[in-house]
Amino acid sequence: MKTALSFLLVAALGAGFFAGTWYARRGGMGAAASEPRGVLYYVDPMHPAYTSDKPGTAPDCGMALQPVYRDAAAPAARTGTGAGLVISAEQQQMMGVRVEPVASGARAETLRLYGRVAVDENAVHRVDVGIDGYVRELSTATAGSEVRKDEWLATFSAPEMRQPIQGYLVAVELFERARKEGEARGALDIAAAGVQQNADRLVTLGMSSVQIEEIARTKQAPHAFTITAPVSGFVLARSISKGQKFGRGDELYRIVDLRRVWVVADLAGADAAYVKEGSLAAVSVPGRGTPLRARVSRALRPEFNPETQSVKLRLEVDNPGFVLRPDMFVDVDLRIVLPSAISVPIDAIVDAGLQKVVFVERAPGRFEPRPVETGPVVGGRVQIREGLTATDRVVVDGTFLLDAETRLRASRPLDSGR
Repeated sequence: MKTALSFLLVAALGAGFFAGTWYARRGGMGAAASEPRGVLYYVDPMHPAYTSDKPGTAPDCGMALQPVYRDAAAPAARTGTGAGLVISAEQQQMMGVRVEPVASGARAETLRLYGRVAVDENAVHRVDVGIDGYVRELSTATAGSEVRKDEWLATFSAPEMRQPIQGYLVAVELFERARKEGEARGALDIAAAGVQQNADRLVTLGMSSVQIEEIARTKQAPHAFTITAPVSGFVLARSISKGQKFGRGDELYRIVDLRRVWVVADLAGADAAYVKEGSLAAVSVPGRGTPLRARVSRALRPEFNPETQSVKLRLEVDNPGFVLRPDMFVDVDLRIVLPSAISVPIDAIVDAGLQKVVFVERAPGRFEPRPVETGPVVGGRVQIREGLTATDRVVVDGTFLLDAETRLRASRPLDSGR
């Protein structure tokens, strides 16, 4: 009994196997019969370089492989006529193809530069005295301190200062006497000139104008002399200490006025021809506040960086609130006006090695690769010297896939991707 049951089970399995094989053959024949005639090969819609001689799914994205027909009029055709490509609207969408007209005529562009804040060299003041002396007292102002104009910085003694002070007092006395006695205009002018000459000598020796005025009022020679800040600003350096002796012309302080600063930016060589002195720009610290208005004070400086192939550009910036500090990095948006020319976005250019190519839309869905001669790149756009007209429309997105399809058609890789 068991032997009979085993025989029946094996027979049933064999019958099922042969039935399944017969059905599979029938189904395969039906699929082959339904397959459209004239198919050259199947292609990955996202990466046309991948092809197969059988239908299926793309290994990278899982999309169904698209057939490439012998007949260019087929709905999914991607064949060329002449030197062009015919691509359906659906395939253009899958490939991300976007078309726009070329730009022509003069246009304004914004250059995004990176700059560094520098001290305005015209706003740096060196404090020294024209006589030997020694420091008696010092203020608390050190490097980095903010000071106001005429603020007291230090007191020094200089025995040689007494004779010039006496000469100044004599000149003041002569002028006041001439004025009281009603001397003629010419005599008053001579006396006033004597006062100014002696006051200038005291300034040269290091005395502040405030103290000179105090001497004229009190008619007394002070025992010590004060050093005051010549401008409001920040102390860059203090080179003296209490009790220190100093010589004629030694730098005691260096003070900078930061109400106006420079910004030095790197400018690509190709862009340098379009920047003019007086051009306006916006300077901003990344993530901080409103941009500050800047002006190009010197179009190009002589420094040239061979590594970046760039030149130095200098801008002047009013600095309210001292937002910008020396050696701070900033963004610079510089507006320039380019001469009249045809231009396309840089992504529209396919660099084929010996030549550069753009894809021109000859008709809806029909694209022609066209060699062009390019000029400088400014503001993300490339100037086209030859190869395009002002009425052309070019592909600005999806050029890589169009180029891949062009190369694919040229090589006709029917057996690849198996």
